[in-house]
Amino acid sequence: MKKIMITGGAGFIGFHLAKHLLNQPDNQLTIIDNLQRGKRDDDFEKLLTNNQHRIKFMTADLTDAGFYVSLNEKFDHIYHLAAINGTKNFYAMPHEVLRINTLSLVYLLEWVKKQSDPKPKVCFTSSNEAYAGALESFGNLPLPTPENVPLIVSDTYNPRWTYGGTKLIGELFMIHYAQQFNFPAVIVRPHNFYGPRAGYDHAIPEFCQRILKRDDPFGILGSDETRSFCYITDAVEAMQLLMDSTTTDSYPIQTVHIGTTEETNIQQLAETLFEIAGWRPANLISKESLPGSVKRRLPDVTKIANLIGWKAKKSLREGLQETFNWYSSHPLPTA
Repeated sequence: MKKIMITGGAGFIGFHLAKHLLNQPDNQLTIIDNLQRGKRDDDFEKLLTNNQHRIKFMTADLTDAGFYVSLNEKFDHIYHLAAINGTKNFYAMPHEVLRINTLSLVYLLEWVKKQSDPKPKVCFTSSNEAYAGALESFGNLPLPTPENVPLIVSDTYNPRWTYGGTKLIGELFMIHYAQQFNFPAVIVRPHNFYGPRAGYDHAIPEFCQRILKRDDPFGILGSDETRSFCYITDAVEAMQLLMDSTTTDSYPIQTVHIGTTEETNIQQLAETLFEIAGWRPANLISKESLPGSVKRRLPDVTKIANLIGWKAKKSLREGLQETFNWYSSHPLPTA
């Protein structure tokens, strides 16, 4: 039996990760979430009900060091997903992004270091935002971008970088706690995970909702920017394989990109969704991105292929179809 903790487990990645891990009958899950962003919606309640003997759900504030005093369980693996994400939040509450993302990680690591050997293996979800500032500062990054590029906050006064800053410092915390206290760990940098139940604030969910409402004119923010979109079932499989692999058990800990080799601009993304929906607005309006937005992103995924033989399976068209179908049956709740 493997005992696994998922922080932020009611959120987008955490929910799909839990579903994936439950495909292995020996896994026992403890999901922790404060429900600030994650939701106890129908999908999550069904997950808990159908697996009630294999899942324990705890509502907790991970920025409260006192929570860990009562956590007396022994875990084999910990996936630390809890964080404030979403571009709108970076601008609306940058102080909370900094506080929550940093304290939740520090208190977790303080708890892990006190555990008896063998200590749990920890997966920290960083972000490509951790190195996005290098492109703005230096004008170029290698594309596809490898894991060992500089991590830079290009403008400390721009609230957008609060999230990237917490991921940058989070990687440092992970590396040096793992070294000092001798526990296995892996850092993953997600590249634009998408899929059903991803909230309503990110680009793809927003596009789906606006298409369903037949918005016309249809504005596209940063239409010429590019991203590498990775479907969520592929993404969580990669996370699980990295955690289960003994090749990622030794120090120095591995920092690994999870993403695809396909570079798609935001205009193409919208056009694909229009085709799936069978509708296209008469008027498209291209709008400039918010300050600090990165022009291009495309990860080098050679390392993860070499470590565990993983590559994404789901095509963008297939993933967008499944995502659009979900949002069609789960419209944004009205106030």
